[in-house]
Amino acid sequence: MKEIRIGLVGAGRMGSFHGKSIAHKIHGAKLTAIADPVPGAAERLASELGASKAYTDPREMFQDPSVDAVIIAAPARSHAELVVAAANEGKAVFCEKPMAVTLEEADKAILAAQKANVPLQVGFNRRFVGGFRAAHDDIVEGRIGTPQLLRSLTRDPGLGDPTPIPEWTIFLETLIHDFDALLYLNPGAEPTEVYAVADALVRPDFKDKGLLDTAVVNIRFDNGAIATAEANFQAVYGYDVRGEVFGSAGMVTAGSVQQTNMIRYTAEGISSNTCRQDTELLHDAYVAELTSFVECVRTGSTPYATGVDARRALSIALACIESVKTNAPVKIKENVQLV
Repeated sequence: MKEIRIGLVGAGRMGSFHGKSIAHKIHGAKLTAIADPVPGAAERLASELGASKAYTDPREMFQDPSVDAVIIAAPARSHAELVVAAANEGKAVFCEKPMAVTLEEADKAILAAQKANVPLQVGFNRRFVGGFRAAHDDIVEGRIGTPQLLRSLTRDPGLGDPTPIPEWTIFLETLIHDFDALLYLNPGAEPTEVYAVADALVRPDFKDKGLLDTAVVNIRFDNGAIATAEANFQAVYGYDVRGEVFGSAGMVTAGSVQQTNMIRYTAEGISSNTCRQDTELLHDAYVAELTSFVECVRTGSTPYATGVDARRALSIALACIESVKTNAPVKIKENVQLV
């Protein structure tokens, strides 16, 4: 079996996690190179994980013939241009969400991968969570009838210093997961309209700096279903990701904040341990999505979360931003490529 040689862009928290997965947990993959513009960052992580090459310029790494595929875990606003640059060099691409922050960027990324005939997978990890996958399969098989009400939520465990958080992050980087999850759990349906409300309830002192840390979104679909997505940047009880679909013949739910299914019953009451990081709660899904990506590179199969999927979720996020700005419902632009 051919070993897939991986180059990693980004030596920060998420990049380091993905790098460790490639280096230690994914059969048939080898972490070959790491790129990060911060002086010394790539070298340090490469030394730790046994990668043979380090770069400060990702584009130099993309030109390296010893790299078959790349993982992009750089700051979100740089994703699209990095996808295009990697695809233009013939590299298969796994890109953390969001793949892009405008529909024009998304189209350029999708087109670059199509022209190069390389896989483009986006990091929508909930598609690789066992409960979400099982819920999706039940819905496809018609076990709950026609979806009527859907719900998806993300509650981060704690908001640190809000200063570096870019404007509209709650839609473009947090709720983007929920938008994809709702599309995944309502297969074959297209979103038509959103109404979003958002505020800075965790850190109201940063609202005038553009921070929104709490949001609720109502989404209508062309099959009649109505969905709600919500997010908050500070759930004191732990990292919380859940989904629910109510249909004409039943209901499915997915996700849990609990670390395990163990529940503790003592004189102090009933309790259970909770996860405090995404890489803890969704650890297996993060590894599974990279395992799937490596298999796509090896076989040429279509990724389970594509660039087109990323564009569909982005179209909802952008409509949410417009809705907040106008305080009104917003029609979603057609989910078709513009190029």
